[in-house]
Amino acid sequence: MIGVRASLMEAVRLATQYGFEAVELGLGEVAALSDSAMSQLRDELKAKGLELGAGGISVPVGRAQEQFTAWISDLSKLAAAFQRAGGKRVVTWIACAHDKLTYLQNFRLHVTRIGQVAAVLGDHGISFGLEYVGPKTAWSRQRYPFIHTMQETKELIAETGKRNLGFLLDSWHWYTAGETPADILSLRNEEIVGVHLNDAPAGIPVDQQVDNRRAMPAATGVIDVGGFLGALQQVGYDGPVAAEPFDAELRKLPPDQALQRTMDAMRKAFALTKSSVS
Repeated sequence: MIGVRASLMEAVRLATQYGFEAVELGLGEVAALSDSAMSQLRDELKAKGLELGAGGISVPVGRAQEQFTAWISDLSKLAAAFQRAGGKRVVTWIACAHDKLTYLQNFRLHVTRIGQVAAVLGDHGISFGLEYVGPKTAWSRQRYPFIHTMQETKELIAETGKRNLGFLLDSWHWYTAGETPADILSLRNEEIVGVHLNDAPAGIPVDQQVDNRRAMPAATGVIDVGGFLGALQQVGYDGPVAAEPFDAELRKLPPDQALQRTMDAMRKAFALTKSSVS
């Protein structure tokens, strides 16, 4: 998410070198490993004191039934491999608008298909997190706005009835949805599968913020990163927190500089947490 490309083992080495505590690996990458390579990965993670972060997937909610069924079948194999590697968390995002489906039609479709995905992942001991997309510039782009707040996501999760289904919380979407630390305090640790951290450009009204133009964590102070992290601390969140700045300048840097700058930003953000929790 910061523009650095690396193999699985290189990612482990870089994470250790720059002080990260987890690595995020794609389910497809892990599933492609031989038995010996899988064993080596597990051994390296243990030796370095690293954990697997939340693996990301793109769920084809809107595809034809036969295509979705085939995708679900493949997902089961990917999830089994991810579980063998020690993975316990998988996340995705929810498209926040649709040109043809009304809110209710889209909601019913998501209840069915997100529920199916959660069931498959649950069979492999994996929690499944949903990320709502908050910016008005995103959910107003198509004819029918869809889920774009924490409360709406709660309703979707409740309707599926799946106990392993929860949230991928992103400080950007939390901010653009007009939410506060109190909203996070309404959640339990078990309901939070993953966290993304970033800041927003200064001088832009919240309803005019554009999703792929963000800033490094704690860079501008537009987003209350301290309050966000402080609330997560209060609910006892014990999972991964990943930087997702969508920073064009960061992506131009050599890998070593990009990694160091990201770690510096994360440490700055976490330092703010201490002053935001009573």
